[in-house]
Amino acid sequence: MRVQRVVLPEGCGVSWTVLGADHTPIEPIEAWLSHLSNVGRSPNTQKAYATDVRDYFLFLEQRQISWREPSLEVLGEWSAWLRSPLVAGGAVVAFGSRGPRCGPATVSRKLSAISAFYEFQARHGLDVGQLRPMWQAWDGRRAGGSWKPFLTDIGPSRQRRRQVQVRVPKREPRLRTAAEVQSLLDACDRLRDRFLIALVYSTGIRIGEALGARHEDLVPRRGEFRVVARDNVNGARAKSGERTVPAPPELMRLYADYITEEYQALDSDYVFVNLWSGRRGAPVTYASAHDLARRLSRQVGFKFEFHQLRHSYATGLLRRGVAVEVVSKLMGHRHVTTTIDTYAHLSDTDIRRHLEAVGFFENGFFGDQGVML
Repeated sequence: MRVQRVVLPEGCGVSWTVLGADHTPIEPIEAWLSHLSNVGRSPNTQKAYATDVRDYFLFLEQRQISWREPSLEVLGEWSAWLRSPLVAGGAVVAFGSRGPRCGPATVSRKLSAISAFYEFQARHGLDVGQLRPMWQAWDGRRAGGSWKPFLTDIGPSRQRRRQVQVRVPKREPRLRTAAEVQSLLDACDRLRDRFLIALVYSTGIRIGEALGARHEDLVPRRGEFRVVARDNVNGARAKSGERTVPAPPELMRLYADYITEEYQALDSDYVFVNLWSGRRGAPVTYASAHDLARRLSRQVGFKFEFHQLRHSYATGLLRRGVAVEVVSKLMGHRHVTTTIDTYAHLSDTDIRRHLEAVGFFENGFFGDQGVML
């Protein structure tokens, strides 16, 4: 059983499927993955979900359990199995000597995928029995019905709660200091790569939004970069729709240098294209961007990922007192709570600076409130 990449006809991108032992798609999985593709889920999401449901089917196969007989007990066993130590060859190992198969965040994602898989099958007649409460809509006050209206998946998602859950430790986003970003910029020997890093750092856009950028999206006279949702041949996606982000003059000057010295008269709508390897003029892919990140990591001496620049942008705005609603808009978050949950983190230095600003360390701070220490 394996996950297989599928190239769609007529340049419609890629999709994913799961092949069985006979090298043909597994029908219930294929139907669900086709549905995800039809409602516009990204290829990366499809791949992740295909991997999750394949792992679940392999688990069922080992236990000789039919996928048509789901139960909370089976999902609970699968969750425990995912979190158990990975043991080679069935050998017994001491506790703590091996790490778990999956971390909490991965286990939670896999449970979400299987929940969505069974919800889809239930709509097509499968008796899901006791799994039905897994999809109760939750509005913060009371649980609603199990079923969602027609075409719900195409519209905004609603919060749902699962009966089988895994607690995921909250991790603060990894940031890069100004000095570290400068070292990344200085390590670039191509203006294209330098401009890519500068664009993500100074606008907070996602790497997919950068790779899908067209020349018309940059408006130098207004100092703007426009994120536009469109189909891109390199698979890049604007995850959260369209928005306009202010861009500093230095970024626009770097863009002009890149076009003048490297891009020159190349006929392409895409901003970031292959110039020295691959098919000249073809848009840069995710894989090429990740290769660049790995090369720069070796040069600067720390692990660099493009999303760190986005985190640094948002955190820098919040530390400067920009309202969280404004930051949420700039980041392209659908809900301000996403911004609050992700970026409402303060270091010890930040906390002390804010306390100093309100006079916490002054002798009269508590005295003004009638309290003498």
